[in-house]
Amino acid sequence: MTSLKNDFFPVFRFAGSHRAIGRAYGESCRALIRTHHARAEAGVLQLRGGSAEQAQARALAYRPHVLAGAAFFDEEIQGLAEGAGLTLGQAYLLQLRAELSPSQSRRPEPECTTLGVAPSASADGQTYAGQIADLPIPYLDLGVVVEFAPDDQPAVLMFTPAGQLSYIGVNDRGLCCFANYLHCDGWRMGMPRYFLSRIAMLESRVDAALARVRGVTRASSRNLLMADAAGTIVDLETTVTRDAALSPQGGVLAHANHYVSPSLQSEERASDAFLHNSQQRQARMDALLREGAGRHTIEGLQAIARDRAGWPHCISRAPGDGQEQVMSVACAIAAPAAGQLWVAKGPPHAHAFEALGFTLSRQGAAA
Repeated sequence: MTSLKNDFFPVFRFAGSHRAIGRAYGESCRALIRTHHARAEAGVLQLRGGSAEQAQARALAYRPHVLAGAAFFDEEIQGLAEGAGLTLGQAYLLQLRAELSPSQSRRPEPECTTLGVAPSASADGQTYAGQIADLPIPYLDLGVVVEFAPDDQPAVLMFTPAGQLSYIGVNDRGLCCFANYLHCDGWRMGMPRYFLSRIAMLESRVDAALARVRGVTRASSRNLLMADAAGTIVDLETTVTRDAALSPQGGVLAHANHYVSPSLQSEERASDAFLHNSQQRQARMDALLREGAGRHTIEGLQAIARDRAGWPHCISRAPGDGQEQVMSVACAIAAPAAGQLWVAKGPPHAHAFEALGFTLSRQGAAA
């Protein structure tokens, strides 16, 4: 594929205390973070009305739950606000894009397809997991790749929109976590959904990560695909109060944006059109993973991420696919045992992957 673009996200490493990490993040990405905040706040106000001050107050209402469940996030948010020149409420708002929207406007959208490959299904005996990250089109120019290396926790290597403190990636203890949008009723005050993936990455094994996620009061629904260096892969579908764990079949696992577990299917609130899109993407990903079981390589998984079959219900989404204002803004695939993350900027069918390791060593582009 000689026509693949080689442009890439800005790359940063931040180390030290949580407050220092947040402050350095805010200072280094100040322009991107402030642009992200302006767009996010405008979206919330358009959907919900009211003033910017009211939006910030609603965001800060989640703070007691963050302090109770993972107080280090609050330290990082305080630092982020200082570094980026935001108020604390503005910095919190960046972590709560969907939760701050009124329930009637939280329409399920075709956002993200995830994959997991156990050692038995890969050619080199490694565990792989990854995600095609589908987000609103304006997020393409807001992405960054960051390594956070706190003094008291595992280091994490993530792709994330600038200003968010948790999204998708891998830690240096052999565990990765990817996440999909799921919609159900009953969203409430609690731990913001974006934070769940980094809470999982506090651990080195999937069983401990499951316990961590189940131990917090969730504000909203989320699907989490977790994999560790030992070869364990679990997909955890959640509502705010319930969850169901899915295991690989034939060494592979695929997930999109709808509930699969029989015990949670009654919670589904997607429209027929969005449900069809999600089911088509998941079925295609599952078929490709099963077809290659036992032979999967990182290059092969990148090829799967580029798949455009079934347009407009395809895995790699470009602007203009269907009617939704959503595109694949990035793709990230991790090898947790190796501590590596391959990332493509934009729809992977049009962009090259870069391989990154901890201390953010750039290991070159992959075709």
